[in-house]
Amino acid sequence: MRQDQEDPDQRRSAPVYAGADRAGSRPVVIDRPVLYDAVLLDRDGTLVEDVPYNGDPDKVRAAPGAREALDRLRSAGLKLAVVTNQSGLARGYFDREQMRAVHARIEELLGRFDAWLVCPHDDSDGCACRKPAPGLVYAAAEAVGTTPSRCVVVGDIGRDVEAALAAGAAGVLVPTPVTRPEEVAAAGWVARDLPAAVEEILRRGAAVRGRSPARTGGRAGTVLVVRSDSAGDVLVTGPAIRAVAADAERVVLLCGPRGRAAATLLPGVDEIIEHPLPWIEATPDPVDPADIRELTTHLATVDADEAIIFTSFHQSPLPLALLLRMAGVPRIAAISDDYPGSLLDVRHRVPVGVPEPERALSLAAAAGHTLPTDDEPVLRLRPQPARPADLGRPGYVVFHPGSAASSRACPPQVAEGIVRALHAAGHRVLVTGGPDERDVTARVAAAGGVDLGGRTGLAELAAIVADAGALVVGNTGPAHLAAAVGTPVVSLFAPTVPFGQWGPYRVPTVRLGDAGAPCRDTRAAHCPVPGHPCLSGIDPTQVVEALRRVGVPPEPTAPTAGLTGAIGVRGGGGPAVAVTGGGGP
Repeated sequence: MRQDQEDPDQRRSAPVYAGADRAGSRPVVIDRPVLYDAVLLDRDGTLVEDVPYNGDPDKVRAAPGAREALDRLRSAGLKLAVVTNQSGLARGYFDREQMRAVHARIEELLGRFDAWLVCPHDDSDGCACRKPAPGLVYAAAEAVGTTPSRCVVVGDIGRDVEAALAAGAAGVLVPTPVTRPEEVAAAGWVARDLPAAVEEILRRGAAVRGRSPARTGGRAGTVLVVRSDSAGDVLVTGPAIRAVAADAERVVLLCGPRGRAAATLLPGVDEIIEHPLPWIEATPDPVDPADIRELTTHLATVDADEAIIFTSFHQSPLPLALLLRMAGVPRIAAISDDYPGSLLDVRHRVPVGVPEPERALSLAAAAGHTLPTDDEPVLRLRPQPARPADLGRPGYVVFHPGSAASSRACPPQVAEGIVRALHAAGHRVLVTGGPDERDVTARVAAAGGVDLGGRTGLAELAAIVADAGALVVGNTGPAHLAAAVGTPVVSLFAPTVPFGQWGPYRVPTVRLGDAGAPCRDTRAAHCPVPGHPCLSGIDPTQVVEALRRVGVPPEPTAPTAGLTGAIGVRGGGGPAVAVTGGGGP
């Protein structure tokens, strides 16, 4: 039985449990894979069968295929840790020694783990470690010598995935009969069982490490990279472009007008060609033969030794590949499910559901370009000027309610309620938007924020977001801007596109909104459902709680309207986490 389905009246106050009989983890030296260093696993329902409040080692039963799956991870050099809520300690259903015995039995069956992280609190304690709070994930990453962004959390309920996202880790949901349908809908990465989750973890890691035998030895010359779409699309391609730049003498980026501002922010780009592609642009002009001839001629003058065409999963690279062949480019790589004939030298395939940055990285790797060991597979920007001084001290909350696609914009009445609730909770709110969104930002800011609508270009917005405590935003370009500067995101995510592919990448995130709304996976630019149900049901207090979860406090001098103790990593609840080597606490 799930602990979050029980009668709250049966809960007891939690005792403090430090569990430090082997405190102080050993230093770890990890041969770093490109994507992940560690896999953090929930205990009950994931590693072993879920026996409610089990203090009896004789009742431990390993999940099918668990030992073999874990041994594959160990063989790949990944560290393993257990992250588990055990409120039975708080409720007195078992004691510390009984829990030690259960964990010892689990290790007999499944092998040793590098760390065990236990939350002994109940929901009512408001601690920083009980999932969905991210405290266990932060502690586990530290225990094995890495960071949350280099960890994968595997669990069987929504709380496990939410804790992973709130720490900036990847989260994999392995559903069981107790997993709610809405938890499956909200998860960005779902696997049928633990062995399948492990298979995909290893496949994704291998995909971004691979090197094509078609191009080996020495540096590449001039490489033309292509991402002709919006600013967010260009930003998520950044890690792949850095991988190419690390291996090339010169990188030329072909982008469209909507992505030009983002292109100027990317490290590794030496030259930019701006040209709209009518098979990519959302509202294209008619195809002009003279314009296409001019583009082909321009591409020929680049004198590229190779080209890599980055696209979204629903776009085709083949029209541009034909132009590049006509321009004399000798080697072309792209992801293509359609038969390319002689248009591609490297035809790459990627399963559905892979995050867009990793999708692009795997194409770069297939073409022979991988990130150097001193780089990370995260979004990055070139150094930007400081933000305007008149915005005051850092730590404010930025709210960006709009989107170029109205289906992904926050309804104005909901946005007003969010700003009102944040202001009442003691947060300083800056409301941002483009020049064509001034009416909306003025309306929303009037509820208690500062209106910056139309006052910031993309570079200025990046500087403002970099100093924010968090960004509240839909699934639109500024969300990826926040990921690139390391700012936590409260994601008001319309499910018109998959969250697993387009959610904020490797940055602390809380997802809000109805993930199972009828617009799911429609890719609609305008809401196809009356009332915008995916976002209209967001309660503004959820946003306040989301900020607490990612550790963003209200302004210290501002009134808090009766709201108390954060439940994020800076929150209260007393010492909570047991960190050990193997053998259990």
